[in-house]
Amino acid sequence: MIVFTVKLLERWLTRMPRARALRLGAGLGRLLGSILRVRRGEVICTIARCFPEKPPDEVARIADGMYRNFGLLLVEIFRFGADREQVRDLVELRGAEHLREALKAGRGALILSAHVGNFEMMCTVAPLFDVPLTVITKTIKPAALNAHWESTRHTMGVRTLPARGSYRACRQVLKNNEFLGFVLDQNMKRQHGIFVDFFGRPACTSPGLAFLSARAGAPVVPAFIVRRGDGRHVVQVQPALPPPPDCSAASIHAATQAYTGIIEAVIRKHPEQWTWLHRRWRTQPLPEDAPETPPS
Repeated sequence: MIVFTVKLLERWLTRMPRARALRLGAGLGRLLGSILRVRRGEVICTIARCFPEKPPDEVARIADGMYRNFGLLLVEIFRFGADREQVRDLVELRGAEHLREALKAGRGALILSAHVGNFEMMCTVAPLFDVPLTVITKTIKPAALNAHWESTRHTMGVRTLPARGSYRACRQVLKNNEFLGFVLDQNMKRQHGIFVDFFGRPACTSPGLAFLSARAGAPVVPAFIVRRGDGRHVVQVQPALPPPPDCSAASIHAATQAYTGIIEAVIRKHPEQWTWLHRRWRTQPLPEDAPETPPS
């Protein structure tokens, strides 16, 4: 039933002019944030804690922008089929030279990203820019919906690997001198993560990106997509980071902290485009797990 409903929504939205569909997405964001107020109190508290220098009206503006971006993202995802031919014109790629440079050593490269802007669109346009990309993904529920969404991704040319049990497949992607994408801004369970500082608070984070970079000797390339005011998008690729020197706990922690710091800097620049709905700090450390205070 869920998949049937999703397909109906896709058909309806793909037949709609894009400008009208985006207005609908913005309205959906207002519905979620201002009328239904989905987790709004929690979102406001989280933003205020991360930006203690901002007055309440500015915090509320960031929250409103986040809900708007979320509504637009949902509509754009449903419209991927309709926008496939023109999506190349909707996205500007900046810093492509960093992608080419990262592959020169022949060991592949890892893409560091986060749930900023329309992160799904960044994956979708990769094949259109001749970027051989495979993305690490988490399974969504129910299973039928996950299968449908995976099928949609593959139709758009996006290759995926599950977050669990795919180490060998990940290594093969890198051995093929291709890109492997990680989204590193999600909360992890204590047994699967390490704690690093994120907006001044411990955040349980996957060490997998740093570990794989160290084991494969593959550089890490930060890349993020942000939404422009005219309905278009910009993918900004940053210079590659060298792999950690080894797989020691200290090296993996230092690299993961550096990656998290890059994500935080992007969010600080575009706070209304990060998905504050995610409970990023849900897992908190036991006293012996707390990270060291970062140097001032």
